[in-house]
Amino acid sequence: MDQPAIKPRIDSPARLLGWLEAPGPAVFFGQDLRVYSDVLAARPLLGCAFLGCTLSPLLAELAALQGCLIMPRLEGVPFDAYLPTLYSPQQLYDLFDPDDPVDSYARCLDWRIYCSFMDPVSRRPRPTGLEEVLARRLHDGAISEALHAILDLPTRLRTVAIMGGHDAPRGTALYAEVARLAQQLTQQGYLLLTGGGPGLMEAANLGAYTAGFQHASVRLEQALQGLAAAPVYHHPLWLATAHRVWQQLGPPDDPHQSLNLGIPTWFYGHEPPNVFATHIAKYFENSLREEGLLAVALGGVIFAAGNAGTVQEIFQDACQNYYRTYENHRSPMVLLGRDHWQVQKPAHPLLYRLAAEKGFAELLLLTDQPREALAFIRQHSPLVSPAAPTA
Repeated sequence: MDQPAIKPRIDSPARLLGWLEAPGPAVFFGQDLRVYSDVLAARPLLGCAFLGCTLSPLLAELAALQGCLIMPRLEGVPFDAYLPTLYSPQQLYDLFDPDDPVDSYARCLDWRIYCSFMDPVSRRPRPTGLEEVLARRLHDGAISEALHAILDLPTRLRTVAIMGGHDAPRGTALYAEVARLAQQLTQQGYLLLTGGGPGLMEAANLGAYTAGFQHASVRLEQALQGLAAAPVYHHPLWLATAHRVWQQLGPPDDPHQSLNLGIPTWFYGHEPPNVFATHIAKYFENSLREEGLLAVALGGVIFAAGNAGTVQEIFQDACQNYYRTYENHRSPMVLLGRDHWQVQKPAHPLLYRLAAEKGFAELLLLTDQPREALAFIRQHSPLVSPAAPTA
């Protein structure tokens, strides 16, 4: 089935002026359009949507007559319900000061949004009214739209996710192995994706980020050494240490090569997002985040050591392969750590039986060697089946 065309996203005066030269169906985000009322009224508006925009009465009437979707700006929430792009670390940590990490983080957008959603003491969702619930649903929908706007099918076929434990300490051999593996994948043309949090997720985003620097392996080793001073995310200097390393790295020599994705959630907002993901698709609803995270990684998923969350992700990915949920593709799955996945958390035996039943066992690898994981991803492109998924 053909995918619907993604409409142009008009989120700045420059893009608005470009649209005026070649009008057509588009989505307008958060713009004050009153000064443009006359020129917009003279253009066809059929198929357009206005999200959080300010319209003159005349323009609002004309847009409504042409069947445009008009959604007002939602006040009283600390986030943009119609966010036109993914977040950056600079946006989420807008007021962070490494010299005052606790108090300054409490003023950051990331923490303010978390506290509007969850009670930071009980870590349970706050009671909210319909307006807040609607705003969060709209926000998560906007995040999904922004994510898919940069991930067309060819890009998704080269997108590889690395999953693993959020509590894996910096300064360990496993943390360094995952970071080096992510750097090598990125250097070989893959787009790296993680859950965007601490632990092995941070290691993978760090490795991908440093791929855009000259002398990338040296810069990565320097970063690994600097981060080890605050090993776990509940260390009081965990975030400050990351920011200092990030600042010391400076801008990448090749920003496109450094591009990588993190997809965290405010449901686990007590775990701050790591600063090395250049693009952050942060959701309120963890179920949407989990599904989307695995769905876009058609190039394969590498599962490093983890606990319940990583086990859940293994079998969620297995379901997508089992039923060929997305584009009829089946993607490689690598379990990194033989003892972990055969003995400590024996997910591999069951996974292999499921894969053998549905003919994708050849896409599974259990290994202790990151270089084998890299080679397996390279050698096993996603499989496409013309058959429709069946239960």
